[in-house]
Amino acid sequence: MPAMYKVRPLHSAGVLAEHLPSCMYSLPNLHRAPGTAAPPQEEADPSLQALESRQEEILKRLYELKSAVDGLSKMIQTPDADFDVTNIIQTDEFSPLTTNGADLDLMLGKDYGALKDVVINANPSLPPLSLLVIHSLLCERYKILSAVHTHSSVKNVPENLLKCFGEQTKKQPRHEYQLGFTLIWKDVPKPQMKFSIQTMCPIEGEGNIARFLFSLFGHKYNAVTSTLIDSWVDTAIFQLKEGSSKERGAVLRSMNAALGKSSWLVGNELTVADVVAWCALQQTGTANAAPANVQKWMKSCENLAPFSSVMKLLK
Repeated sequence: MPAMYKVRPLHSAGVLAEHLPSCMYSLPNLHRAPGTAAPPQEEADPSLQALESRQEEILKRLYELKSAVDGLSKMIQTPDADFDVTNIIQTDEFSPLTTNGADLDLMLGKDYGALKDVVINANPSLPPLSLLVIHSLLCERYKILSAVHTHSSVKNVPENLLKCFGEQTKKQPRHEYQLGFTLIWKDVPKPQMKFSIQTMCPIEGEGNIARFLFSLFGHKYNAVTSTLIDSWVDTAIFQLKEGSSKERGAVLRSMNAALGKSSWLVGNELTVADVVAWCALQQTGTANAAPANVQKWMKSCENLAPFSSVMKLLK
């Protein structure tokens, strides 16, 4: 069908391809290929330089804040992260119990603005005498805030156990103490201890707790001495305290032989092995039937005030 009318074209294909823009608007190129020098006539935009400097400053501050938060998180969430037990058993360095002790912040972790508390749950039907002895020894070394409480699971607690830490005549502000020691009489199968309530599993067993508490004195033993001490602690708990009469007799003979060579069970200084073994003998009622060397050793223990104070709880 022929067209009704013709329209003359206003441009040709060549004009369209050559003159029409390919974008809405153009900007100067701020980037260049690596290694190429900037044209001498080009200068960096001052506003862009200011923006880059501000970004670098913000990233630097964020990195510093992250480092500070990571450090605080380590101290608060894992207070025992800096505790390395290998430092305790490198060499035998016995020191009297009256000298300065270990750094409690290093052993237990440091809580800023808070007192580090050792909390022990124990059953009053079988009081952990060794922990009471070690508590008295610790009181000779550190300023300890002691407390005794009764859990609702226990109905009756003897009066002497409620006052097993004595009465603190001088009440000072909490922050002036070095360590908090709280004993809770509770219906538990075996003693349990925590020194960081929110972040650690409990340490269970009288022997294990006694080992830990005695380490606060800062004694250093070599591997052989540490093994002997651990062996005597386990023997006292599992054979002397919880074993049969035949096992107890064998332990007493072994103790008599060891005490014939030295004043204490391991070496010439009091260790946690002596504390746990003495308390086990008292609780099992086998102290009177002990051999001569054991009897002499028991008197040496009882000449120390912490042992004699615990003796009063047994009466």
